[in-house]
Amino acid sequence: MNARALLYSPNLHSLYTSNRPPETTSRSRRTLKSDHKSLRVWINPRNRSGVFRVLVRSSDKTESGNPYAEVYDGDQKKANINGVVSDSPSSAPVVPWWEEFPKRWVIVLLCFSAFLLCNMDRVNMSIAILPMSAEYGWNPATVGLIQSSFFWGYLLTQIAGGIWADTVGGKMVLGFGVAWWSVATVLTPIAAKLGLPYLLVVRAFMGVGEGVAMPAMNNILSKWVPVQERSRSLALVYSGMYLGSVTGLAFSPFLIHQFGWPSVFFSFGSLGTVWLTLWLTKAESSPLEDKTLLPGERKLIADNCASKEPVKSIPWRLILSKPPVWALIGCHFCHNWGTFILLTWMPTYYHQVLKFNLMESGLLSVFPWLTMAISANAGGWIADTLVSRGFSVTNVRKIMQTIGFLGPAFFLTQLKHIDSPAMAVLCMACSQGLDAFSQSGLYSNHQDIAPRYSGVLLGLSNTAGVLAGVLGTAATGHILQHGSWDDVFTISVGLYLVGTVVWNLFSTGEKIID
Repeated sequence: MNARALLYSPNLHSLYTSNRPPETTSRSRRTLKSDHKSLRVWINPRNRSGVFRVLVRSSDKTESGNPYAEVYDGDQKKANINGVVSDSPSSAPVVPWWEEFPKRWVIVLLCFSAFLLCNMDRVNMSIAILPMSAEYGWNPATVGLIQSSFFWGYLLTQIAGGIWADTVGGKMVLGFGVAWWSVATVLTPIAAKLGLPYLLVVRAFMGVGEGVAMPAMNNILSKWVPVQERSRSLALVYSGMYLGSVTGLAFSPFLIHQFGWPSVFFSFGSLGTVWLTLWLTKAESSPLEDKTLLPGERKLIADNCASKEPVKSIPWRLILSKPPVWALIGCHFCHNWGTFILLTWMPTYYHQVLKFNLMESGLLSVFPWLTMAISANAGGWIADTLVSRGFSVTNVRKIMQTIGFLGPAFFLTQLKHIDSPAMAVLCMACSQGLDAFSQSGLYSNHQDIAPRYSGVLLGLSNTAGVLAGVLGTAATGHILQHGSWDDVFTISVGLYLVGTVVWNLFSTGEKIID
């Protein structure tokens, strides 16, 4: 009997094909004999995809004279045939790392890159608006109107995007969003030359595309990511937004200086085609639709993901009757007021108050967002570690969101007492860095309390968040025309404090809607 035949023989099945991993921490070696042919067997411990492998080497020869070897999956399906090995067990055939890389993390990384593009295309306006306003003679109120027009479209598609994602699947919805906002980004310079009304419409159209992204992503991850990996996967995806701000703010001044302000919209918008190609070929809305998913990972996801059945109808009355849902909506408003003001107005603050030029304003605006990218992932790992060590999900969410509110509030209050530009930038970085702990607080809570309706729930809460962006961004322009930056920051601090109280009184990490 050769290796190929023995691979399916009962004695090898009984020895090595149970669904439990072998009791070993390193590759172990077993030797079997059959028909005077020696078979050397090495067993790999369970890999990251939840599958262990049996590597079989026979003294039989292939036609080329090489030893005959095969790789056998613990789920009783052969993974690879005719691998060539030497006499050393350490060189036994292995499956390439890219085939063993968990598919759920491929989905997470694609969502991360979509959000990176999302904020690259959004934040470039905060830099380009400075030369644009000089060219077209816009006053601060007009600048605030232009900045807020993005949120008009963004507001319209939050709930609709959640319903669409929960009913037809997140793959189609997120793909549509990226394609739509990429086209709108490319059209922005053309619209600006045609006139202010055209620019406002195109920016609103861009918001329509970006508005469906978060509900679609939330729907996809609720199906792909196990509960014990929720905080860090969401933190990684949302850190894509922060790194998108870093990339946009870092490259926009250079592109404007070298090629003019329209170049940032043309170059950033064209990147969407690259992402869309990868998304359409690599992603599926759920593990049930992915035919390439390894059985071990499929079982791991099925056993640990709360969202399984497709949604046919939305229980609106039940959802809106729950106090934790309203706490989530209200706190999302409080959080986004401060976040969106800094997102859209930070380069202007650096330019007007700290007296940095265009290049310096763009580059120094990078640091707070870079800090957010780092701290969001740190917060995600901290939250998942606390949950794995026995802390209740409710307490973890409250701790992380309290840090996400009180941290920014404290550092914003210090800005009025600081004269040094370097210290002001440091305060901004600390404020935004602690703000990112919200990814493991309120932004993870949608999947906690209503996993089947996480897309719709995020659409609801983010609608409130977008309203904060619309009102806060436009109001900032009017405040600056008649007041000061201290007034702008005071309002943000007040909302952070209100959010802290509401969150700790009414939020929960338990599932309240099945």
